[in-house]
Amino acid sequence: MKKLFLLDAMALIYRAHFAFQKTPRISSKGLNTSAVFGFANTLLEILAKEKPTHLGVAFDTPTPTFRHVQFEAYKAQRQEQPEDITVAIPYVKRLLEAMNIPILLMEGYEADDVIGTLVKKAVREHEDMEIYMMTPDKDYGQLVEERIKMYKPAFMGKGVEILGPQEVCDKWGIESVSQVIDILGLMGDAVDNIPGIPGIGEKTAQKLIAEFGSVENLIANADKLKGKQKENVVNFAQQGLLSKELATILCEVPIEFHEESLRLSEVNKDLLSPLLDELEFRTLRKRLLGEESEPVAKEETVSAKASKAAAAGQMDLFGGLVSEKPLAITETTLESKQNIFSTIHQYHAVDTPELRQNLVHFLSLQEAICFDTETTSVDAVEAELVGLAFAYRKGEAFYVPVPADQAQAQAIVDEFRPVLENENIKKIAQNIKYDLMVLQRYGLTVKGKLYDTMLAHYLIEPEKRHNMDILAEDYLNYTPVSIEELIGKKGAKQGNMRDVELEKIKEYAAEDADITLQLKDRLHPILAENAGAVKLFEEVEMPLTQVLADIEMEGVRIDTEFLGNMSKELETDMRIVQDRVFELAGVEFNIGSPKQLGEILFEKLKLDPKAKKTKTGQYMTGEEILSKLESEHEIAKKILDFRELQKLKSTYVDALPQLVSPTTGRIHTSFNQAVAVTGRLSSTNPNLQNIPIRTPRGREIRKAFIPRNEEFLILSADYSQIELRIMAAFAQDESMIEAFNQGRDIHATTAAKVFNVSLDEVTSDMRRKAKTVNFGIIYGVSAFGLSQQIAISRTEAKEIIDSYWREFPAIKQYMDSAIIKARDTGYCETILGRRRYLRDINAQNMVERGFAERNAINAPIQGSAADMIKVAMIKVNDFIKKEKLRSRMILTVHDELVFDAHRDELDLLKERVNDLMIHAIDFPVKMETGMGVGQNWLEAH
Repeated sequence: MKKLFLLDAMALIYRAHFAFQKTPRISSKGLNTSAVFGFANTLLEILAKEKPTHLGVAFDTPTPTFRHVQFEAYKAQRQEQPEDITVAIPYVKRLLEAMNIPILLMEGYEADDVIGTLVKKAVREHEDMEIYMMTPDKDYGQLVEERIKMYKPAFMGKGVEILGPQEVCDKWGIESVSQVIDILGLMGDAVDNIPGIPGIGEKTAQKLIAEFGSVENLIANADKLKGKQKENVVNFAQQGLLSKELATILCEVPIEFHEESLRLSEVNKDLLSPLLDELEFRTLRKRLLGEESEPVAKEETVSAKASKAAAAGQMDLFGGLVSEKPLAITETTLESKQNIFSTIHQYHAVDTPELRQNLVHFLSLQEAICFDTETTSVDAVEAELVGLAFAYRKGEAFYVPVPADQAQAQAIVDEFRPVLENENIKKIAQNIKYDLMVLQRYGLTVKGKLYDTMLAHYLIEPEKRHNMDILAEDYLNYTPVSIEELIGKKGAKQGNMRDVELEKIKEYAAEDADITLQLKDRLHPILAENAGAVKLFEEVEMPLTQVLADIEMEGVRIDTEFLGNMSKELETDMRIVQDRVFELAGVEFNIGSPKQLGEILFEKLKLDPKAKKTKTGQYMTGEEILSKLESEHEIAKKILDFRELQKLKSTYVDALPQLVSPTTGRIHTSFNQAVAVTGRLSSTNPNLQNIPIRTPRGREIRKAFIPRNEEFLILSADYSQIELRIMAAFAQDESMIEAFNQGRDIHATTAAKVFNVSLDEVTSDMRRKAKTVNFGIIYGVSAFGLSQQIAISRTEAKEIIDSYWREFPAIKQYMDSAIIKARDTGYCETILGRRRYLRDINAQNMVERGFAERNAINAPIQGSAADMIKVAMIKVNDFIKKEKLRSRMILTVHDELVFDAHRDELDLLKERVNDLMIHAIDFPVKMETGMGVGQNWLEAH
């Protein structure tokens, strides 16, 4: 039998990267080769042990897939790809090319779709072929057959797993492998942001599918369920069906199966030899090519001990007999992580008045101290102090327990007020905003310069994760005590820090302060290598932390009565729309069921004879499909209306009242300062940036955000076309700068130039097209993209873009120079020096390089807009405090600031906020704000 192996590249690359995360392989030139080495290791094990006759490696592409079209939030919350992986991917592709192993990819589809299509074609066309899908991804279980098996590689002590139909069914407790999709649809996938049905995890999903057979049948028999589970299945039926659709691997990718192209052949030594030298894979080179390269000088290596151990690991795997040990065994020969049990430390419990007095004295003598709060909740507005931890020198820290009695707790906090409010002592912490907010509840305002290790690392490596445990492992080779060791795993059964015995919590809390202090000492020299980053950190990010703490603690009042009435109206509107859908369909059916909906649209009403189907034979009924059918039949428009009403009701109208704090009676959203790589703020609980404002119904939600009482009004101040103005300034385009400075309509001005007419002759259609081009240019819009956005031919779109370049040559020059500069430096930066590193800017792959080039153009513009509103927020907050106003800044969304404005201060506030915003950063382009006042946020906006 022939043996075909198809490898899921990204899953294996990520796996290799994290296997070596504790002790990465670093070349003499500072290149992290862990992921490439791990992937090569895995590949050669397969070649040696399984002896495939045919082999191919499938990659994802950076372009959106059909799943993103179906569900805009698909993979939206996924962490940014680690830079080391981004760097490794081109090397892995070069390795495959040098070994004459085909790279399989298709724009608009994921690797699993490509693999799914090829394995199904292979099993149909070649009866003499065994097929293995090599991946750790559980989703592939849906594809297995007698001759198609899932090959899960060895990892972290677990051996290789080969899963056929019986093994998959046994693993999931199902009768057919197709039911894997049903289980995935119910439980969802947090990594890919597939929502599933709330309250249903893996075990519950298995139980339900074992009983009902499919998601569709479960929904149809929801009346047999009880309580909250029944309610969730009924309310989130459509979400469950969508999740099933998203989890379904498509086996109809337009890609051919060519047996000969996948047949293994000799390696290309001319390509392989220099690549192995560049990666410093010396023993691997000897294994593959039978010759050694020149050794790297000892003084060039980052860690002689690690290199020697790594080399020994390679010899085990490649020097003659191949080891039966899994990949993780190689990792264990490298340097192991330190922890609280393997390091010398002195952590003290400070639990008497005398000890506290002594600690206050010694803390008062320091120029800088590190501190941390231990609390009863991750919600700073509701949290009560359990203890305070302090450190001011490596290896020693102090823990001060705080009792539950609020009077006693306040008295202990007051003892440390002289230290924490001392402006001459720098305060260091990890995610310091949380600590500031907790202490504000006790009437204490932390003063002095602030230093947040999370934000320092955010400016150093914006695309990576910034939590303390990861930073400790990456920068200190240290694994901190996990909070789960103290209070258990997240969930209903998780304990409370208040119940942890003193000795355990002392070690945990003091370690946090000690490790954070050490991280500051390690991170700051790296940050200081970029003078612009230090200035940005000290003058913008750190002062902004206190501003955000103030805003979050302030909160915003919500009109819950309005939302309750709106919920009832939406329920009524949904029934009316549903009745109209039934009338148009001529039959009642479950609108939330894509299966039933597809049958109505394409079998009963025959709206599209070429209607697309999923792998399971179900018609596709996503938003894009329905939008195209709107002109064909009213039912498509009504179904879209129904979905919008349902989303508004469940996601916003019914959810917002649940977020009101029982302590303050307000909503306190959390602003995330270290998430978006562009520097923009994001928010959670609720996510204010996702409140829909493009539809009348969506905009109505802003009516629920109201002033604190009758003495106040809502004031909104919004930057006008800030990104276009910044682009004009960067490009130094005299025509655009003049239009902005003279207050002319920039879109009409652009239309006049592009369409070669006078300003008076510009029509609304011309202006609409010019507006789309103006904003699209920032994001690298193509002729095809523009044609889709404004419904014109690709030829006309190309003519408009070409005309734009002729009329605004400085914009084109700026864009070209931005790309050239990024190619030289490897990064782009904002006006305040915020950097975004572009690992693929010189990539050979055109798609990856194009994505990096677009970022080189728009990241400085977006990031500078983020810098500007951050500076404005700092200045506005300082003004409000200095003038001791009763007005407060309560929200920031995109380029907008929202205030609880006291009626007596309204004129002063409007004047000063406008002035501080437009002059936050000096540009040669005049900045403008739109000001609005009202009884609610919608009226003001």
